Amino acid sequence: MSTYEAGQFDVIVVGAGHAGVEAAYAAANRGAKTLMLTMNLDMIAFMPCNPSIGGPAKGIVVREIDALGGLMGKVIDKTYIQMRMLNTGKGPAVRALRAQADKPLYIQEMKKRLEQTDNLTMRQGMVEKLVVEDNQVKGVITETKALYRAKTVIITTGTFMRGRVLIGDISYESGPNNQRATIKLAENLEELGFELVRFKTGTPMRVNNKTVNYEKTEIQPGDDNPQHFSYETTEAILDQIPCWLTYTNEKTHEIINENLGLSAMYSGMVKGTGPRYCPSVEDKIVRFHDKPRHQVFLEPEGRDTEEVYVQGLSTSLPEFVQREILRTVPGLEEAEIMRAGYAIEYDSVVPTQLWPTLEVKNIEGLFTAGQINGTSGYEEAAGQGMMAGINAAAKALEKETLILDRSQAYIGVLIDDLVTKGTNEPYRLLTSRAEYRLLLRHDNADIRLTEIGHQMGLISDERFERFEEKKRLIEEEKERLSNVRLKPTETLQQLMESIGGTRLKDGILAYDLLKRPEVTYAIIDQVAPAEKELAADVKEQVEIQIKYQGYITKSNQQVDRMKKMENKLIPDHIDYDAISGIATEAREKLKTVRPLSVAQASRISGVNPADVSILLVYIEQGNVAKVSNE
Repeated sequence: MSTYEAGQFDVIVVGAGHAGVEAAYAAANRGAKTLMLTMNLDMIAFMPCNPSIGGPAKGIVVREIDALGGLMGKVIDKTYIQMRMLNTGKGPAVRALRAQADKPLYIQEMKKRLEQTDNLTMRQGMVEKLVVEDNQVKGVITETKALYRAKTVIITTGTFMRGRVLIGDISYESGPNNQRATIKLAENLEELGFELVRFKTGTPMRVNNKTVNYEKTEIQPGDDNPQHFSYETTEAILDQIPCWLTYTNEKTHEIINENLGLSAMYSGMVKGTGPRYCPSVEDKIVRFHDKPRHQVFLEPEGRDTEEVYVQGLSTSLPEFVQREILRTVPGLEEAEIMRAGYAIEYDSVVPTQLWPTLEVKNIEGLFTAGQINGTSGYEEAAGQGMMAGINAAAKALEKETLILDRSQAYIGVLIDDLVTKGTNEPYRLLTSRAEYRLLLRHDNADIRLTEIGHQMGLISDERFERFEEKKRLIEEEKERLSNVRLKPTETLQQLMESIGGTRLKDGILAYDLLKRPEVTYAIIDQVAPAEKELAADVKEQVEIQIKYQGYITKSNQQVDRMKKMENKLIPDHIDYDAISGIATEAREKLKTVRPLSVAQASRISGVNPADVSILLVYIEQGNVAKVSNE
């Protein structure tokens, strides 16, 4: 059967997971005529693993997506069943928001918003082949022989590419949640010369809420006054649902050890590399054999379902062993499994084949985003999807592309790590990966990125005006506090003593008083109140910017030094073989990654400072230009 002409678009997005929805939404809002193709329109933004959004580093990515004009923050704020701010006892650089999602409602809300998006067409269909001519993508062909033409294509197939589910000694072709695997597209990518790698992830069993004895577990409630991911959210959901904490024990570990040989992980059936930071329970027992217990969180999957996600018991052991394991865990002795845990293997693209825009180096107009690029996690996928959507639309419409650097966003750290260093295991974003994490905070994502989102056409003028007003109020309040001098009255002295501070020897500026670790803005509000009540987020910014001024200034100086290296661009036509003195490994890595700047070159694994120095001298001496002219 021959193909038929099904439509012409600027951007085609293949897949509708967390990467796909952000890619399609961003591209459409930049003005590109966009098509999103998915094998199942009822599974848009599905959560095959944890029914949650956010957490350390990841929660900040969601704030960044929202600050740029994306969807994830808005949708989770509308559909959460619990919201918690993590690490509140620590500094602002590591605070992060985490929401427990109502999984079915999240899908419903995301689908509704996409259906209402201008310039976006949604269709159900399985893409089997890319149309590529002269190393340039021209469109896609579905299994029903529909030929959709486009200027750019974004592949966001997640863990579906040649997906294989494994439970004990049973394995079968499947994507997550028994969805169809994407087979022919994976074969097509190989034919086009892609280097693919096999990765693995997994999920725990789901149990029936009515069969759990919560009296034997510890309650984990949400925050009394929940914060939100989106800067546009104005109403909180107060009737939250708690999660619960229990633990494995020696009996649990004994059963797992006795049955290790039956695990797909340990029987040799699993060929792919699993995520180090989200190990199966088998992995935890083997790697941390000295620990007498491990945490198990019971997370409801929604308000109108009895399914409970058993976080901490991800496994590929046979179903009957999973039942035995549950019998040993306090509160789960009578728990009934509704869905068994499983491991899933899938193909990923080696991400060093991508430019920092997420465009494929060897096929113009083709982009990849999400778990296909070797990441794990909904948030990492969504961040990539948004950037791919912005840049694919830019390519199609001849607009400005966007590359966020490591000092601007965790999204910048994520993408730079992938395209520069690659990954030999499913990549997870951690705060430790960001060298400028004091600048990349939960509280200031809007200050870092809203102006960029507005420039890209993703932030409305109305929202941008509100943002500009917030910035003005912050600066005015900082200026006011720098001009208010407080006298050491007995009332102030007693207040200082009551909060554990030392008595003042002389008058002090309110600005300098706020720098003291024990003094919060609430104290300033008492002793030097503003004429008009300020919003909570304005007060928060004033306090953080003043209290951490020295550290922030130091970080900005480091950024300025690095930007000098970022501005030293490497011409695309450079011949690394012509540079004498560079180590062989460094030469091969440079030829593979083809870094855009000297700074990016310095971050490539295997490229040493000596190699960077030689490269820098070579460029500054004008040798590239000489070779080019010859």
